[in-house]
Amino acid sequence: MATLRLFASARDAAGTARDDVAGATVAEVLDLACDRYGEGFVAVLASSRVWLNGEPADRAAAVADGDEVAVLPPVSGGSGSWPRPGRDRTRPRATAVLAEER
Repeated sequence: MATLRLFASARDAAGTARDDVAGATVAEVLDLACDRYGEGFVAVLASSRVWLNGEPADRAAAVADGDEVAVLPPVSGGSGSWPRPGRDRTRPRATAVLAEER
């Protein structure tokens, strides 16, 4: 039996972060999960990446007992407080430290 790990909106749609699901392939594991968790999960899965044991996987990949199938939905957002791309957050601090050492 494989361990199904669910993250972000997949976890929310399923109501759990982890479950044990029997299946010989990634497709079988995901199909059983869709049956178990319903249409909300199906919708999230449509835009998610699926990994098997920490590597990207396709639906035909074989799954053995003890394997981990992870569903990783796209994630976005943030507070907007990070610097613009190309700006180094540590540079002013690093410059100050180097100046003190001289």
